[in-house]
Amino acid sequence: MSTPQQASSPERRIDLDWVRILAFGLLIFYHVGMLYVSWGFHIKSEHRLAWLEPVMLVLNPWRLSLLFLVSGVASRFMLGKYRLAAFARARSARLLIPLIFGMLVIVPPQSYLQIVESLGYPQTSHLQGFADFYVRHYLAFSAQFCPTPCIVQPTWNHLWFVVYLWVYTMALAAVLSLWPAAADRIGERLTLVLAGPWLLVWPCLLFAVWRLFLSPIFPSTHALFGDWYNHADYATAFLIGFLLARQGGIWRDIERQRWLSLMLAVACFTAFILIYAGLVPRSPMLRWFAGAVYGCYQWIAMVAVLGFARRHLTADGPVRRYLTDAIFPYYIVHQTAIIVIAHALRGSGLSAGSEAAIVISGTALTCLVSYEIARRIAWLRPLFGLRMEPRSSAGMAQQQPA
Repeated sequence: MSTPQQASSPERRIDLDWVRILAFGLLIFYHVGMLYVSWGFHIKSEHRLAWLEPVMLVLNPWRLSLLFLVSGVASRFMLGKYRLAAFARARSARLLIPLIFGMLVIVPPQSYLQIVESLGYPQTSHLQGFADFYVRHYLAFSAQFCPTPCIVQPTWNHLWFVVYLWVYTMALAAVLSLWPAAADRIGERLTLVLAGPWLLVWPCLLFAVWRLFLSPIFPSTHALFGDWYNHADYATAFLIGFLLARQGGIWRDIERQRWLSLMLAVACFTAFILIYAGLVPRSPMLRWFAGAVYGCYQWIAMVAVLGFARRHLTADGPVRRYLTDAIFPYYIVHQTAIIVIAHALRGSGLSAGSEAAIVISGTALTCLVSYEIARRIAWLRPLFGLRMEPRSSAGMAQQQPA
């Protein structure tokens, strides 16, 4: 059963606002966690926390796909407000302006500190060293410092999400310009295909196919070109959100099947983590099985999150309205803050817990201050993905989430 608020205003999806806020909020904790695990990251803490990897793997398979799905829903609702050309222009302005600003201003300290820690970049002071790096290397428009770490500069680093979202949106706009009725017709047919238990089956199989057949050939790079596994994964999630955004019946099914999807997600994750941790003997068949349950876990976990959010995350208020605007600027700033603060603490002798607490609180404070400054200065607003003028009311139909 839908809430009265959702039923009376089908394009005001408070629950998806909260999903987007919480998903981006988890990104701060996730990227702080990247300092302490064995996976590759721009810099590393001196501490290693082996127990953290399974915890992060709970989120890793589906957190970004969920954001693309929610962005697809928001894009569909926006088309109810804009003509197609105006929609493409609005999305381009909201995504490309902060992307360019981020690549030129926000991201460079990440690359600089990465080569300082990995290669011992020569410097007399960080300010002088950064200025030298920025002029001589960051704006070189080529691969630098190869073979380790061999980074192409300038780079978008964590802002790859913005690039991919823009590409998917423009591709969608191109299709709709040729076939304006595509969204309604395909959405209606997709709803019939996903009716009942098939909601959990068909997308699960599709994500499993991507994992089994594309992931081994095209490992994740976030470099746009050649990143075909990620494109299949994220574009699928984006299209599912876009096509099903106005299909009220499918969202009721998602809510009804929230407990079933949660139990299935737990079962899939348990099977995957047992194989990942090497607790069962590995074999080619088990590797295939692990890939299949990983892909299924991606989709089923998203259904569980969306179902519980639709049932429980329907409360509106000033906190939701504030965070709906703030979360994209937070996203733009957060990774640079993490890396700068973590680098400053290197060699401090702090325990992992104390270090992580300082990085998290410092990053949150940096995001808060950056947003509070940006939203008050008109020319800064578009650089951080904000409208030129603050909106009077907020809702999923009115926002353009990254």
